[in-house]
Amino acid sequence: MTRPRAALRTAVVWEVLRDALDRRAARAGREALEVLDAGGGSGHFAVPLAGLGHRVTVVDPSPNALFALERRAAEEGVAERVQGVQGDAHGLLDVAERGGYDAVLCHGVLEYVDDPAESVRNAVAALRPEGGTLSVLAAGLGGAVFARALAGHFTEARHALEDPDGRWGSADPMPRRFSPEHLSELLVATGLEVGVIQGVRIFGDLVPGALVDSDPQAVEALAQLEAAAAELPAFRSVAGQLHVLAELR
Repeated sequence: MTRPRAALRTAVVWEVLRDALDRRAARAGREALEVLDAGGGSGHFAVPLAGLGHRVTVVDPSPNALFALERRAAEEGVAERVQGVQGDAHGLLDVAERGGYDAVLCHGVLEYVDDPAESVRNAVAALRPEGGTLSVLAAGLGGAVFARALAGHFTEARHALEDPDGRWGSADPMPRRFSPEHLSELLVATGLEVGVIQGVRIFGDLVPGALVDSDPQAVEALAQLEAAAAELPAFRSVAGQLHVLAELR
C-alpha cells in the first residue's frame, strides 16, 4: 500500500499516538477516550481520532479553522464525536475542563506561544489526575540548522545554532525551535514521565521532490526510512520536528 508524500509529515506521529491511545483505553477499561486537541485547527488529527471512536474537543483561536473542522468532521461522518471551541493555549482551562481528558494533543503550539512552560502546565492540568497521555509536536532546532546550511546560508545556520530561540535571523518566520533535551525538560518539569521521543521529517524536507513525487514506491521507501530513524538519537536531533509522548501516572 502506498501513501501520498504529504502523509510522511505525520505518519510516524500517528502510528505512535494511536498505539498510546489504545494502551490508555485498555488501562481505563473504555474503548472511547476523551481527547483534547489544543491548537488542533481544522482537525488533521482530531477527525481521524474521532473515526477510531474517541470523543475529541478541539480548541483553536481561528474561527476559519474551526469552520473547516466542522465541515471535515461532517464529511467523515464523525460530527457527533468532534467539538470545536474557540480559545488558545494561554486560556486553555477557560474553555476546556480541568482534569477532564484522557489525552491532550499539543501539536504546533509551543513554537508560537509567549510562554511554552505555561502552555505545557495548562495541558497537563487538563489531563485526568489519575493518569493521562500528552502528545507534543514542535519545531526542531537541528532540522533548521541543517536546512539553512544545505541551502548555502551558513551564517544563518550558525545563528540558529547559537540563538536561544533557535531562529536563524529577524526574517525567520518561526518564533521558536526546540532541541530534544529542551522539549523533554519542559515536560519533566510538570511531573510527566517522558516515554517516546521521535524525530519527524528527518529526511522528507531535504529530499528533492523530483526524486519521489512520481514514484509511489520511492515515497513508501522514504516513509519506512523515516520510521526506522525516528527514535534514533543521532537522527531525531536533526529532524524538522520533534514528537514527544509523555504520561501522567
